[in-house]
Amino acid sequence: MLAGIGGGQRLTAQTRVPLTDLSAFKQPSSSWRIAGDVRSDLQQDNALTTTTGTGILVNLPEKGTHGRDLFSMAEHGDMDLELDYLVARKSNSGIYLQGRYEIQLLDSHGTLSPRAADNGGIYERWDDSKPEGQQGYDGHAPRQNASLANGLWQHLKISFQAPRFDAAGHKIANAVILRAELNGVTIHENVVLSGPTRGAMDDKEAATGPLRLQGDHGAVAFRNITISHFSAPKPELKDITYDIFRGPFDKQPDFRIVKPVANGQSELLTSNVSHLPENQFLIRYQGVLSVKTAGRYGFRLHTSGGGGQMKVNGQEVIKLSGWDGNGAVTLQPGDYPVEILYNKEEDWAKPSLTLSVKGDNLREFVISDVNVPADDATDPILVAATENTVLRSFMDLKGGPRVVHAVSAGSPLKLHYTYDMDHGEPVQAWRGEFLNTTPMWHDRGDGSSRPMGMIRTLDRKPQLSLARLAGEQAAWTTDTAGTGFRPRGYSLDAAGLPVFSYDIYGTQVTDALSILPESAGLQRTIRITRPQEKIYVRIAVGDSIIRLDDKTFLVGDKSWYVKMNPEAPAAIIRGSQGNMELIAPVKETLRYAIIF
Repeated sequence: MLAGIGGGQRLTAQTRVPLTDLSAFKQPSSSWRIAGDVRSDLQQDNALTTTTGTGILVNLPEKGTHGRDLFSMAEHGDMDLELDYLVARKSNSGIYLQGRYEIQLLDSHGTLSPRAADNGGIYERWDDSKPEGQQGYDGHAPRQNASLANGLWQHLKISFQAPRFDAAGHKIANAVILRAELNGVTIHENVVLSGPTRGAMDDKEAATGPLRLQGDHGAVAFRNITISHFSAPKPELKDITYDIFRGPFDKQPDFRIVKPVANGQSELLTSNVSHLPENQFLIRYQGVLSVKTAGRYGFRLHTSGGGGQMKVNGQEVIKLSGWDGNGAVTLQPGDYPVEILYNKEEDWAKPSLTLSVKGDNLREFVISDVNVPADDATDPILVAATENTVLRSFMDLKGGPRVVHAVSAGSPLKLHYTYDMDHGEPVQAWRGEFLNTTPMWHDRGDGSSRPMGMIRTLDRKPQLSLARLAGEQAAWTTDTAGTGFRPRGYSLDAAGLPVFSYDIYGTQVTDALSILPESAGLQRTIRITRPQEKIYVRIAVGDSIIRLDDKTFLVGDKSWYVKMNPEAPAAIIRGSQGNMELIAPVKETLRYAIIF
């Protein structure tokens, strides 16, 4: 029976691994413990400190000894794994899917050309019978290094498809990493795993296995471990018929009156049908949706060049509006009449129809013909920073506004940043490749570019970087009125990197960012001519700012570090408009590092 239509309900069987104790794991060794908080020392190798509490799983092998790997009590087949992890300086760990296929976790901060053994890599398989130096094979390096510094929380998402076996137990399909994202960057896609990687718990591949966390190498912490299981049988579309009507239609026609120009039967829901009018038409599909298990099912309908609609058992699941639509419905096992409309209105678009479904215990898959023409694809226009490179564009900040006077500086060391000339401050930095300028230069464009890497947003609501304050707790200046702020553009230094300048409060400011040794982050140097009293620099803003020592601060949810130069004046942590701010007075020069 049709139990209800609408959104907002969970469509996967998610399991959050409880980290109040170690009961979710088999025989944990003494190196594993539950903690309330964890921190790394930027200078000390393989060391973490913890505080009492719950919510964080920590491995702390004793010096000179090896810990033991941790195995989950539950086993998994097809799944999505999502978690946060934090590694100590020069630490080494890993995640074994089904206990057999390792995703490497390593302090690879600053590595320019990552290998399979680096952070996020799919570790090699191993054959001792091969000559020295050739034993490792079939490893997969991440597409780019999206790693953060040690002591910062890193976010990993993995979509895993388990190997397949026939009734006799013979493997008929390899395991696959469908997709892996590290800190928001896709690092693997559709990687076939020919067999267990080195260090697997065994070489006997199976349909299920435990989640295994490597504990015999280095100090590492995990939190927010969530597993989405996918074991439900797939629903099927069958008994499909179609009617084709010559368009265009500005509303759904009365099918009792309007006559089709063609009709027929089809094995698949597809836009690859004969007798389609050249440009404008409406296809009405009718068929049966066969559901094997009860649950909540979500549908996505893509209809190029026009709108689409989907009805199940006579009730509208996807409304007829726009190019693409989605909706959800709760279904019991059984067969349901289904109707799908594709109303193509735009002359220039290629006919393209795709329907996908996901549900409780069901990974999203395409239920229609997968061999339909794709929409007109645009070759991306990418800018690589093979040398120090400067590009001006609009820039949309993640979770923030559009910066309309943005200057992005790229480096062959694959460390880049964007500077907002309207406020005199760096607003984001990232590791990886430089810029995707397709939105700016394709067709008419919208003037914007996009970073191609792991982004740290430094300020989601840009404000003036400098302000004159009556005291340490005075409100920060929210606009330029009365400040005399006037941007003066930028010049290039000897290395080809920009040095920004502007006037404010009767002084002239230069602002330059350079890359720290070993690509640890950025160093910012602010210089003021004709210095005045009570001028402060707004160094960082976040939900949280923690002082680690006199000169080092941890910003956000362990998102990035600020390290003041030894000669810098004492920095001040203060509350402001629901956030925390780190500010410091400046006379002539202020230097600090942004480490991420």
